[in-house]
Amino acid sequence: MIRSSVFNCPVPTEQQPLNEYEELKSSWLFRDCTLTWRKYITKIIWAWGLSLIFAAPVAATSFPLHKDLSHFLLSSAAGGSVGVILLLTRLYLGWSYIRSRLYSPIIFYEESGWYDGHNWAKPQDILDRDRLIVSYEIRPILQRIKLTFVGLVGLFIAGSIVWQLL
Repeated sequence: MIRSSVFNCPVPTEQQPLNEYEELKSSWLFRDCTLTWRKYITKIIWAWGLSLIFAAPVAATSFPLHKDLSHFLLSSAAGGSVGVILLLTRLYLGWSYIRSRLYSPIIFYEESGWYDGHNWAKPQDILDRDRLIVSYEIRPILQRIKLTFVGLVGLFIAGSIVWQLL
């Protein structure tokens, strides 16, 4: 029954929300969000470490290692988190876009270019399927990203408190 509705869909294959979701889920950057918590956190720590490579020399110019090691460590850790924040923002925006395309009852699509856009109303069976995907697969991913943001804010607050105590 779903297949017959999909075959009548005027939206080009690459612009159909389900295909966009599958493509996003398999892309190298976004698939990390679907990993287990342990693997996901490991990837985030790797991203932080790579960002730290760029942040540490900047922190060293303000807080020389031999004079102020604790402030150097805190400022380089905070600077390293900038890369993680940018990464998480990109992940959140990508998954939010797919969530809105799947959840929406009407899909905007372009047939051959930006000048000939159209809207297509999803049949109820397609809409139900897409909303189930949002509920059971995309919402947990967005919650994970939000929770990671909250963890970073908590670490930043803890680092600020330690900074004030030094």
